[in-house]
Amino acid sequence: MSTRLLHPSDPVFEALIVPYRSMTPRSAAILAGFLVALSLTIALRFVLLGAWPVLAFSVLEVPLLGLLLAINIRRARTSELILLDRLTLTVTRTDPAGRRQSLSLPAAWLQVNLEAGAGGSRLMLSSRGRGSEVGAFLHEPDRALLFEALRSAMHDSRNANFDNPQLRSD
Repeated sequence: MSTRLLHPSDPVFEALIVPYRSMTPRSAAILAGFLVALSLTIALRFVLLGAWPVLAFSVLEVPLLGLLLAINIRRARTSELILLDRLTLTVTRTDPAGRRQSLSLPAAWLQVNLEAGAGGSRLMLSSRGRGSEVGAFLHEPDRALLFEALRSAMHDSRNANFDNPQLRSD
């Protein structure tokens, strides 16, 4: 049996958090195509009845629909990577444009709090006067699960469990 000693920079906890989006780019294209066809069919019907101004509104709503779907797809690229090792907790945020921003907090002083508020809870990480909110785009149950998992990982890393077979009294 080989035993591997953990290095302080080995990850103890890792979570990649992404916003939930049920619409993929392919399903957005299908939806857009369907709504464009429906809008133009309705506009054509009104044009044939003599109400030609409806066509102008239809032509304006189609690009607006495309813009809103593009914003939805772009925002789905947001993510947060939480990485905890024995020395530091690092939060790496990626915005929709792909820009990354990292925050590192010392694990020895790290506090994880789930703060309740009027609009819902906030998962706050703080250490030595610096802090940040994580998982802001998560639903309440998912945020509570992340809080429990992170708190458990911190507890396990701070309270090592030594299993020495020579000290067992079987």
